[in-house]
Amino acid sequence: MSQGGSHKARIVLAALHRIGWTLKRQRGSHRILSRSDWNDFVFAFHDGDEIGPRMLARIARRTGIRPEDL
Repeated sequence: MSQGGSHKARIVLAALHRIGWTLKRQRGSHRILSRSDWNDFVFAFHDGDEIGPRMLARIARRTGIRPEDL
C-alpha cells in the first residue's frame, strides 16, 4: 500500500468486509475478522479513529487490502 493519507476506521473495516473478511467475534472495539486461506486478523480500532498511512500499510500486509479497495 502506498504512502497516502489517513482513513477513518469504519471506512477501512467496510473495505475489509467488501473484500471478503467476516466478523468472527467482537469484544469491545476488538473485532476478530476471518477469511478463508488467511490467518485471523484483530481489528482493534473505534469507528471514528483515524488510521494513518503506516498502520494502513501494516493492515494491508496482513489482510490483502489495496488502496483502490478503500
